[in-house]
Amino acid sequence: MATREREDRKDIELKWIEYVFNNPIFEEIQTDGRIKRWAYIEEVQKYLRIIILEDKITIHNAFFDRNFKI
Repeated sequence: MATREREDRKDIELKWIEYVFNNPIFEEIQTDGRIKRWAYIEEVQKYLRIIILEDKITIHNAFFDRNFKI
């Protein structure tokens, strides 16, 4: 995944991305059809947000979201 090659995102583990994909605590559909999903990652004590394309399979982006609040 190209997103994980960025210096600020290289520590994001694939298992965390898969976890958010399958176990979101919150989901939001953007106006362009992309899907945002969040889940809390205990190991790092942060919320991880992933962006899924309209096909509902392809993960476009993943990053720790410092501003997410439930």
